[in-house]
Amino acid sequence: MAPQSQLYGRTFLGQGSGRTLALTFDDGPNDPHTLRLLDVLAEHHAKATFFVIGDFVRRRPDIVRAISDAGHEIGNHTFSHPNLIFRSAAETRREIADCDRAIEDAIGQSTRLFRPPHGGRRPSTLRAVRASGKTPVMWSASGWDWKQHTAEEISGLVQRQVRGGDVILLHDGSHLAFGADRSASVAAAGLLLKQYQDAGWKFLSVSEMMAANG
Repeated sequence: MAPQSQLYGRTFLGQGSGRTLALTFDDGPNDPHTLRLLDVLAEHHAKATFFVIGDFVRRRPDIVRAISDAGHEIGNHTFSHPNLIFRSAAETRREIADCDRAIEDAIGQSTRLFRPPHGGRRPSTLRAVRASGKTPVMWSASGWDWKQHTAEEISGLVQRQVRGGDVILLHDGSHLAFGADRSASVAAAGLLLKQYQDAGWKFLSVSEMMAANG
């Protein structure tokens, strides 16, 4: 099988170099774990990128405003979190547009970043994403935290994948239910921030990482 970069074109996978990392969080906003995560990030003076679900944004726009007010980056993660492999281009564009409207209503601006739910995408999906004015963003390291690992296990999984210039996938929410328990993910983020910052690594937003990787 061809590498992803060849198969799907200019999809940002976060496989750069150097002692930099980008923390990303999917499936929020989520109460109370997104807010707890903001406290952890503030404690470490770090910025992150949050890929939000439009339906949850409608429920808690105040949390999305808190993310934005803290200086973090927000990305579009569709309105209802479908697997886009099984959706038409028109349905994909509608999911993106509906999420955009929810984000704009919450913070007064849209985003150019997009992450497909489940990572599901085909070439036609990515064409629809780019036709919507978005840059598709994937990841190169994951904590597999949707499988209910402990904070130490989540952190350890990420550490084994990090090479430098990575986009790390974690979750502050769950598409299955608003209010899902993501306490282990919040704790894992704190562990990763402390370990890598103590070793002199820097945490960037996705946009900063993209610029650094050209």
